[in-house]
Amino acid sequence: MWLACARSGVLALADYRASLHHVQFCTRFYGGLDRMQDLLPKSEGLRERKRQETLQRITEAGLKSFIARGYEETTLDDIAAAASISRRTFFHYFKSKDEILLAQLDNYAQSIKASTVENASAGEPLDVAREALLKVVNGFEEPQMSAIARIMRQSKALQVRRGMANLQFEKALYEGLCSLWPGKQRRDGLRMVAMVAVGALRLSVETWQQDGKRPLAKYLRDAFKNLRAEIRATDS
Repeated sequence: MWLACARSGVLALADYRASLHHVQFCTRFYGGLDRMQDLLPKSEGLRERKRQETLQRITEAGLKSFIARGYEETTLDDIAAAASISRRTFFHYFKSKDEILLAQLDNYAQSIKASTVENASAGEPLDVAREALLKVVNGFEEPQMSAIARIMRQSKALQVRRGMANLQFEKALYEGLCSLWPGKQRRDGLRMVAMVAVGALRLSVETWQQDGKRPLAKYLRDAFKNLRAEIRATDS
């Protein structure tokens, strides 16, 4: 009888230890999973940040090479060397060197859209468009903007892309205006505002490159002033 009770006690103790080990194992296992899950977003965030840093480094190296050597004369090897990467790594980010310019133009377009929304208090759509474009123009370095505009104008390979860039700016400005005035009945009018505003920007850049005696923002203000004068003359 005593022996049977002892055996029962031993078995119960063994079961208890097994259960305890199981609980400890599960705690470590699932706690480890939780820690892994906590680390995954950080790891992915770090990886994305490094990717963006490399992308920015390649873009800056490409733009500087275009300005110093000329667009046609700059090779992919030149850009890769300036960015401290391999030629193979370059193709992980861009398919060709002209995509570097397109990426910069896309930055301009995104800035135009964001600036449009930020300047909602400027007044009517044309006023908002004017302030938005002025903010973008003042936010980028003029030598870089001038060099990019000159490259886009002079390179035969980029002539078509230049026209597409202007359409991209119009689209960005139009979408920003539509977010402020969402009514369907205003869309045609907002599209016209975007078209004439980007037209004023194009004229300003061309005059600025030919003259260059004043900041680009001054030419842009003059372009909008002349635009308003023509609108008033037409209405009268």
